[in-house]
Amino acid sequence: MEAEKNQDFEKTTKPISGYLMLFVLFLLIASIVYGFAVIQKPYVAVIIPLAMLLLPGFFMVNPNGSRVLVLFGKYVGTVKENGFYWTNPFYTKTKISLRARNFETERVKVNDKMGNPILISSILVWKVSDTYKAAFEVDDYESFVRIQSDAAVRILASRYPYDNFDDDQSETTLRSGLEEVNTAMEEELTNRLAMAGLEVLEARIGYLAYAPEIASAMLKRQQAEAIVAARLKIVEGAVGMVEHALEALSAKKIIDLDEEKKAAMVSNLMVVLCSDQEATPVLNTGTLHT
Repeated sequence: MEAEKNQDFEKTTKPISGYLMLFVLFLLIASIVYGFAVIQKPYVAVIIPLAMLLLPGFFMVNPNGSRVLVLFGKYVGTVKENGFYWTNPFYTKTKISLRARNFETERVKVNDKMGNPILISSILVWKVSDTYKAAFEVDDYESFVRIQSDAAVRILASRYPYDNFDDDQSETTLRSGLEEVNTAMEEELTNRLAMAGLEVLEARIGYLAYAPEIASAMLKRQQAEAIVAARLKIVEGAVGMVEHALEALSAKKIIDLDEEKKAAMVSNLMVVLCSDQEATPVLNTGTLHT
């Protein structure tokens, strides 16, 4: 005989109302009391095991909660609608929350694409979307989230450099390309957690920094690059100002400068405009050549 195909998907079910069965239970208890106290018939004692058997069948489902029902190892269904219910007392009723949850990975030390050691962590917002997979495809879906999130962060960090040190590079980095990196992390985690019936609502980098052993050196490098970039802007501005000054003097015929005088003027203006300190004026009582 062909073996029965295993259940591999979630099935939603709705058991009997718990209030109806609670009323039945009260009737049984009343019958027991009436039988012993009024008519004094001992055979009503057979109702006591029946009443006790009904008790384990009661359960509640809170909003955004669920109960996975299993009968002797066979998946029966999942109750997702909140309320008070009664079902077969022999069912095991596993509670699984459907609420969104936050999880932050530990800061791990990994090497980025350039081989630099960095510290990185991620923040994940997730929830259970398939209770069958969460209950039966993995041993512990919460532990599964922690381990897979850690693995995804390590893989993601190795795909991108921490930062670009050359202005002409357009490669996405962990520091500047957060939107693209977060999207890639969300896709990576979605693929990893799908087998456990988990949905990734949001994933992003929570912490990012160079490892302590190279943080000081990298900070000096960033400062040097900032200084060079600032100097470049200063020089570009100074050249424009000098050019404008020479054009204005020539156009208004304030002074007639030969090439040697222009060179001296350009030199003096560049020193004044590019210097870190304020220029100290020197009074010349002679000619321009003395």
